[in-house]
Amino acid sequence: MKVKSLSHVRPSATPWTSAYQAPPSKGFSRQEYWSGVPLPSPLVIVSRKEPTPRLEPNQMPSSTSPDQGDDDLEACVLRFSDLDLKDTSLMNPSSSLKAELDVSAKKKYSFAKKKAFSLFVKTKEVAAPPCECKEKWWKCCQQLFTDPTSIHRHVATQHANEICHETASVLKQLAVTSSTSKSLESTDKRNPFKEDLTRNQEVSTWLPDISCFNPDELISGQGNDEGEVLLYYCYCDLKDPDWVCAWQTALCQHLHLTGKVRIAMEGINGTVGGSRLATRLYVSVMLSCPLFKDYLCKDDFKTSKGGACCFPELRVGVFEEIVPMGISPNKISYKKPGIHLSPGEFHKEVEKFLSQANQEESDTILLDCRNFYESKIGRFQGCLAPDIRKFSYFPSYVDENLELFKEKRVLMYCTGGIRCERGSAYLKTKGVCKEVFQLKGGIHKYLEEFPDGFYKGKLFVFDERYALSFNNDIVSECSYCGVPWDHYNLCSTPQCRQLVLTCPACQERGFTACCVTCQDKGNRQAASPAQSSFKEECECTARRPRVPRELSRRGPLTAGASPLKPGAQAGC
Repeated sequence: MKVKSLSHVRPSATPWTSAYQAPPSKGFSRQEYWSGVPLPSPLVIVSRKEPTPRLEPNQMPSSTSPDQGDDDLEACVLRFSDLDLKDTSLMNPSSSLKAELDVSAKKKYSFAKKKAFSLFVKTKEVAAPPCECKEKWWKCCQQLFTDPTSIHRHVATQHANEICHETASVLKQLAVTSSTSKSLESTDKRNPFKEDLTRNQEVSTWLPDISCFNPDELISGQGNDEGEVLLYYCYCDLKDPDWVCAWQTALCQHLHLTGKVRIAMEGINGTVGGSRLATRLYVSVMLSCPLFKDYLCKDDFKTSKGGACCFPELRVGVFEEIVPMGISPNKISYKKPGIHLSPGEFHKEVEKFLSQANQEESDTILLDCRNFYESKIGRFQGCLAPDIRKFSYFPSYVDENLELFKEKRVLMYCTGGIRCERGSAYLKTKGVCKEVFQLKGGIHKYLEEFPDGFYKGKLFVFDERYALSFNNDIVSECSYCGVPWDHYNLCSTPQCRQLVLTCPACQERGFTACCVTCQDKGNRQAASPAQSSFKEECECTARRPRVPRELSRRGPLTAGASPLKPGAQAGC
């Protein structure tokens, strides 16, 4: 068989390999994604008979055509399937096996060894001291390494056997998964794996190989100081959400992640927490999954300090909508949203809006799409914050206040951007607005770029942290005494799920319920433990209209929240 050029050989886009490589078309290179881990020259395998062009550090073999490398790949798989990969002597660069393999097999072996080396070095990463300009150091064999060269030299000289074992592991996985790659092809040219992926593939096929990591690394660092929480969503058509649900459940359990993942035929919406290693592996798998890789990029994942402790459990389910707006996706589709504005573009629009002398007469409305308890502790200056309890009330709010939006330019925002996708689509169907814009990436991305911008206060999140802080502004107050306060607690009456703002002084005085009604319920329950059934409704919900009607645009901020002035520290 004629050996083809090295540039035409590529490894199969298998679940294992793709779970660890960043997509090359998403704005960052593999060099950046793997933190620039180079391979020391002693480990580069070069054929004596046919010199091979040296790859850049961590560069994956590529192909100019999807079909050109198939023959070489099949031949390579056949050869490796006949090897006893448990024999580590076969993996030694000085072995006679090297001379017997053709160029394609050597290429595959070189790729596997680079991968094994990179993964091994990555497991030794530790955080550098805050005073250092570098983000990470490496710790191995009770030694601390402050630069990549030193750790690479150490691993190459002291851990050759481990690298050989890991290389064998990589080759095994490649051989097994490559043999089924043809069965994954479909007629979808844009994404050739979509059709057969959910029909024929076992869930376990699409789980990352974590055998090269210490198990403690996946479950350690789950506290708020060391762990991480991911927030993301992806609107795309999913033909088999039940398969995706089973896969996501297995994937999160595999990586010891907790959180909430909603799946529907219109896409996926997730918030998961765990160790930093686990969340990074999760992102890698999502970016490489054929179902999402054409739609997701690394920037779509918002990260914050947290961990598995931020969620009581893992909940993954299939729903009609990935965010509950109460209208079928068949009627209001995510495919017709408002115009996306980057954080920088949105910042300029808000700045222009706030600079107007009379905002009441402005042709622009800055609309908060979140619930009242979210905007109560943090919001954009000059916004309209509807006094609604659920996002499913938002369409009714728009209908009830349609006059408010006539001939207006609407700037919409929410926590991460997902509610604006269909919320803006619904507003556009009314045909009354001049233009509808939405903040891409939501408040989360805006605060990453403008922590001291026009958003004041905390960012509410739906986990046990309740809020994230990016600035020192306090825009809400204690419900009892009125002092500046923005830390939520659950109402002390067990049956009530309302959030309450009560300062430490008022808590010491026993004011721990959301209202007088609930406070009385709690007292009566304490006196009569047998009486344990109370309705969830309380004074808070009874006095709040389900869908408020804005009588007029009386100021830059309505619906239960007072206007914010630059530099203000309270005023909710």
